[in-house]
Amino acid sequence: MIIALNVCVSVSLVESSIEQLLSKKDCDAQDDSENADDIPQLTPEQKDLREFLRSSFEVMVLIGRQNFPFSCNVREDEMRSEEERFLTTGNFQALIEHRINAGDEFLRRRFETAAVNEEYCSAVQQRQLLDVCERCVREEILQQVRECRFFSIVTGELVEFPEGEHLPIFLRFVDQANTLKEEFIEFLSFEGEEVTVAERLETQLTKGWGLSMEHCRGQAHAGSGILGTKMKVIAAQLKEKYPMAVITPTSTCALNVHLANGMPLTGVQVVMSVLKKTNAFFKASPLLQSELDNAISILCQENIEKENLLKEGSRSTWTDLHNVFEMAVDLMEPLLLCMDSIHDNEDLKWNDQITSDAYAISEALADFEFIVTLVILKNALSFTRAFGKNLQGETIDVFFAANSLTAVLHSLHEVSDNLEVYHEFWFEEAVNLATAMEVPVKVPRLFLRKQQAVETMEIQAESFFKEYLTLPVMEYITQEVKEIFSENHLKALKCLSLVPAVMGQMRFNTSEETHADIYRSDLPHPDTLPAELHCWRIKWKHRGKEVSLPCTIHETLQHSDVKFFPNVNAFLKILATLPVLKLDGSQGETAQRRLQAYLTDTAVNQRCKNLAVLNINYHIKTDLEEMVQCYLKTYPEESESD
Repeated sequence: MIIALNVCVSVSLVESSIEQLLSKKDCDAQDDSENADDIPQLTPEQKDLREFLRSSFEVMVLIGRQNFPFSCNVREDEMRSEEERFLTTGNFQALIEHRINAGDEFLRRRFETAAVNEEYCSAVQQRQLLDVCERCVREEILQQVRECRFFSIVTGELVEFPEGEHLPIFLRFVDQANTLKEEFIEFLSFEGEEVTVAERLETQLTKGWGLSMEHCRGQAHAGSGILGTKMKVIAAQLKEKYPMAVITPTSTCALNVHLANGMPLTGVQVVMSVLKKTNAFFKASPLLQSELDNAISILCQENIEKENLLKEGSRSTWTDLHNVFEMAVDLMEPLLLCMDSIHDNEDLKWNDQITSDAYAISEALADFEFIVTLVILKNALSFTRAFGKNLQGETIDVFFAANSLTAVLHSLHEVSDNLEVYHEFWFEEAVNLATAMEVPVKVPRLFLRKQQAVETMEIQAESFFKEYLTLPVMEYITQEVKEIFSENHLKALKCLSLVPAVMGQMRFNTSEETHADIYRSDLPHPDTLPAELHCWRIKWKHRGKEVSLPCTIHETLQHSDVKFFPNVNAFLKILATLPVLKLDGSQGETAQRRLQAYLTDTAVNQRCKNLAVLNINYHIKTDLEEMVQCYLKTYPEESESD
């Protein structure tokens, strides 16, 4: 009896559930019908336009990702207008025709009555399509940045476009999958004074892209010579307004190279420029590298170990190394011998361009000012070499580097306090190298000419270079290291002890609380931070034997238990955005490498900012329907006129 009653009850419940489900479906169907009635019905012309836009955007994305040039191979004096000089319909027209020939029935019907030479899409409309493509791709990245809130700004070297020089802008952030990313966003016009550019960058970030500079936690700017000087002013202005946007070197540039690039000394900039040209010269042909190998063999006959090291080092991009200046000093004699041999061209092996380049480089190398500047840089930057190398090392290396800054600054101050003694040794090294290269020791000609109108007293080379080279170089390095590694920057780097492997190295005797106040206002539950940090240490200290300690921020963020520590989780994500930390855990090539690939493959007169954004961000998904909607919203007049 009881069993029968239970069965009846169960059947009744099932029937009731079915009735409710059917009732809900009827309501949903009615709602859908009502919603469908609310959607305005598209006219055949509107449907036709949407389909055409979809096809056009598909072609645009293809052109951008494959880096097809828009412009035809027409000389400027043969073009009919300013717009044609920058944007012609050649490749777009050809790809539309290809789709028609491949069987695209919609496009065939749309243009079957068009004249043979009629353009399927005007240059103005192509510009609009490109603009929308770029905006939609950028918005896909910006949406990720907004979701994670915190980010850092990274800029690169100026890029030349037909309309002038532009500054490449990258944003660095941790996405919702806890993956560190550094994505290219846009080319910013670099016209005007530093203050103007800084304001333009801030306006673009806030009003243009909807980001809050209050959430910017770091900034790193590349650039040498005049650009480096300007970027320092821009960075300082942003930091003054937003103190949490600390200035750091980039993870992709050796600290010593960064410091040398920023020195506002003409002699130093000449050295950096010549070294880059020299490295690029030998990368142009294996035969040129073989010629340098022969010169190294001739001058290192009695030292096989040094010979092998120099040959191996010269085959790399040695101008990017931490020990670039040590390498350059060791290569000076072989380089000059090699350049002289190529310029002489006794066997007629080289063309006029190569011999001309070799002569220009040899003239620069065989100058005492170049030699002494290189030697001074080598010695002065030897005190920051190991420190800089650690900054690009593993997480534990970066942590120890942050804690060794006091010792680095102490060494720099010690040199400055005893500059007379140090300069004497360094100058003697430069003289010995110049003697071996048969280069006369002398004061720069330009300086002597300026002094003739003032005084006739003879100037000693050693005292001249101490006052005008060694002293300003040491002052700059010391001041720059202090500014780059500010109090906030150091506090942040010392919090890398939150990474379990660093904790383990410190025997779990760490004190993050001392430095954690830097990001306290950014944490979800700042009041519970001390207790959470204690639990975090205990968790890893008493882990099971089979559990390994995560070695990087990325590995730590991927650990399943990190979600139970919301403050630690937030803290690590903010730390990861600092540009000084290397991009561990990122997928594929970095955006900066993709940018360089685009610049290498594309001549200046064929570059287009919109297409560059598409090409560099080829990995970003594109939604054609979203592009169509964006276009119709942005250019409603096009929809009405179609």
